[in-house]
Amino acid sequence: MIGIVMFFVALLMLLFGFPVAFTFGGIALIFGVLAEGPDMFAFMPFRVQSIMENVTMMAVPLFIFMGIVLQKTRLAEQLLESMGKLFGGVRGGLAISTVLVGALLAASTGVVGASVVAMGLISLPVMLKYNYDKSLACGTICASGTLGQIIPPSIILIILGDVLGIPVGDLFHAAVGPGVVLIGVYIIYILIYSFVKPEAAPALPMDDDVENRREMYIRALKAIIPPLALILIVLGSIFAGIATPTESSALGGVGALLLAVIYRQFSWKMVYESAQETVKVTAMVFAILLGATAFSMAFSYTGGDYIVEEILSDLPGGATGFLILSMVAILILGFFIDFVEISFIIVPILAPVADALGIAPLWFAILIAMNLQTSFLTPPFGFSLFYLKGVAPAHVKTTDIYRGVMPFIAMQAAVVISILLFPEWYGLVD
Repeated sequence: MIGIVMFFVALLMLLFGFPVAFTFGGIALIFGVLAEGPDMFAFMPFRVQSIMENVTMMAVPLFIFMGIVLQKTRLAEQLLESMGKLFGGVRGGLAISTVLVGALLAASTGVVGASVVAMGLISLPVMLKYNYDKSLACGTICASGTLGQIIPPSIILIILGDVLGIPVGDLFHAAVGPGVVLIGVYIIYILIYSFVKPEAAPALPMDDDVENRREMYIRALKAIIPPLALILIVLGSIFAGIATPTESSALGGVGALLLAVIYRQFSWKMVYESAQETVKVTAMVFAILLGATAFSMAFSYTGGDYIVEEILSDLPGGATGFLILSMVAILILGFFIDFVEISFIIVPILAPVADALGIAPLWFAILIAMNLQTSFLTPPFGFSLFYLKGVAPAHVKTTDIYRGVMPFIAMQAAVVISILLFPEWYGLVD
């Protein structure tokens, strides 16, 4: 039972706010030495070396760099302004444009914090100016900003691909369908909401001048085409088999720099700052990975994995019972800990059981990715909620944000259930 005690001690320390990487590493060291002695960690240097030489994980810093560079090009600002004018004449048009821009930012940057902050600074004041319901505006921005977790290229998909041993290109391809469905569900909800409560999402007055409208469409195309081209190049090269995800991530980094030149935002200072931020985020991810590696090694040596596998394999309902319990557990854990820790600690415990029960790895991975996306919205520790609150006007209360995200959490849960019940609709099982 030492491994099980380890697991709950780690969760308790995380709830008290201890740094994740040091919590996992420190607990692994203490319990590992108590259970097996210091010789348990003799092979740890080889595990660290294999992590550092992992070609798949090389895509993580490159995609992070791509996202940070694009964040500094005013890409979000131009997209939001253009989309807002295109859809403003429709009830709920500003909210719909926010969802579509969130999807484009997700596919081109994949950085949730950057997307939520950008839309919070640009889109939220405009929606509030035109008397949009505060909860609808806040919920739309938070939910749209988290689309980067499921729409490729997504960092979480790269991590899950490595943890579960699935080709990242296959994961990217499989995630497109659920991502598009989720965007469609968001837009349908906004249209229904604005139809039922017209005063909550009014249409904007449109310019009747034909010349002005033609110029507006041209400006919108100029704002949309460059990031769309980058998305098609990065994802298209993977789907067509021309490049591996790691190679396409390098291509994406170069493409982001070219877009910076096009948007006249390029400077060596910008490149240096982007590189610095990339190193910080990457160091955080890999520090957690190293701590999680030590933890999983100690957990396995103390027999914790066998106990968990035995319990989960004997659940009523077989594979379906296991999937339901694991999804509920990941959802609950997402209320308190980050997706990176869940991917490196919880998923390796669940993966052998899923394999033993004959669950398709691709189906299991997409279920987890969709579920982990929800963790960005769930109170009390949903990161999107904090990002938006940090840039929202003073009269927008935390309760407005919490109330606004609830319908979107329900929609995400509904899409997860649809993937669970009907995986063949998404092409996740044969």
